[in-house]
Amino acid sequence: MFLSLTQRRRSIRKYLEKPVEAEKIDLLIEAALRSPSSRGFNPWEFVVVTDKGLLEKLSAAKPHGASFLKNAPLGIVVCADPAKCDVWVEDASIASIFIHLAAESMGLGSCWIQIRKRMHDQTTTAQAYI
Repeated sequence: MFLSLTQRRRSIRKYLEKPVEAEKIDLLIEAALRSPSSRGFNPWEFVVVTDKGLLEKLSAAKPHGASFLKNAPLGIVVCADPAKCDVWVEDASIASIFIHLAAESMGLGSCWIQIRKRMHDQTTTAQAYI
């Protein structure tokens, strides 16, 4: 079952103009919350974004790799606190892939966008977009 899920999963960058149901959003967040983290520190937080204006702003954080986000009905920003855990990048990455696989299991397309330490221009860091 899990192996077939990993075989089906794809990074999807074109979405239907249809909102994601609240129940499915809750399940995506539940999947992320169930992801393992180093020593159980759970250094992550999840920000659900459905506002089209905010999605468009987030899509500008990485113009060539995130531009498709402006047309998505949903974005889940995975943030992590480096002060909580020295492997926060790994923990946030695991949570992100749990969201991605949960989306696939529900028939939702998704794509992981990483913007850490990426800059849009010379003055705006990725963190400023969040």
